[in-house]
Amino acid sequence: MGEIIIKIWVDDICPAPDGYIHCRSVNEAKTAIRFYEKNFNDDTILIDLDHDSGDYFNDGGDYIKILDWLEEEDIVDTGYFFHLHTRNPVGAKNMRRIIQRNRWREIL
Repeated sequence: MGEIIIKIWVDDICPAPDGYIHCRSVNEAKTAIRFYEKNFNDDTILIDLDHDSGDYFNDGGDYIKILDWLEEEDIVDTGYFFHLHTRNPVGAKNMRRIIQRNRWREIL
C-alpha cells in the first residue's frame, strides 16, 4: 500500500482522528469523494466507515449507502482503501460483503 494522502472519516458521533476529513452524512461523504476523485485522482484515498448514521440518516441513509453508491457509479479504482470502524456486527458484515464482492481493498 502506498502512502494514504486523503483520509475520509464517516461517523455521526465519534470525532475524526487527526488528518482526517470528517463527514457526518452519506451526502457529505459523497461530496467529499467526488471532490477528491475529480481533483486528486492520482492520490490514495482511505474511506473509514461507521455503519449507523443516527441523526444524519435523513441526509442519505446509513453509511452502507456510500458503498452502494460507489458500486453503482463504478468510482473505486486502485487508489481506494476501506476500513470499517463500526461496532454494528451485522452492518459490518453487510458492508464487508460489498467490499469483497467488488474486490476492493480493506484495511483490517
